[in-house]
Amino acid sequence: MDKEKYFKYILIGLVTGTVNGLFGSGGGSIAVPAMILLLGTEEHKAHASAIAIILPLTIVSAFFYISNGFVNWSITLRVILGGMVGGYIGAKLLSKCPANVLRKIFALFMIIAALRMIF
Repeated sequence: MDKEKYFKYILIGLVTGTVNGLFGSGGGSIAVPAMILLLGTEEHKAHASAIAIILPLTIVSAFFYISNGFVNWSITLRVILGGMVGGYIGAKLLSKCPANVLRKIFALFMIIAALRMIF
């Protein structure tokens, strides 16, 4: 593996982990475009890989948040089940969605999230 690609892996990991840890989400919004643009990863594999990347990052962040008493358990426990079902549905839909449609849906969600944050 060449040094430039190795550097890109580390950079993507550092930025994704920092964003995920700082904001409690958003790692995928960094990891997916970075893997596509910097590493040339195919669209579907980038989305699936982002989930696999974010799992350990989330475990580390969750440990920190839980140990410092930042978690609202009444909300968390109520949302987990729906999140797990939604994750299953989303993973199934990923395999059926063409790459160009997936890219547009992802971009739309990113734009909506940005606008909601601004306004």
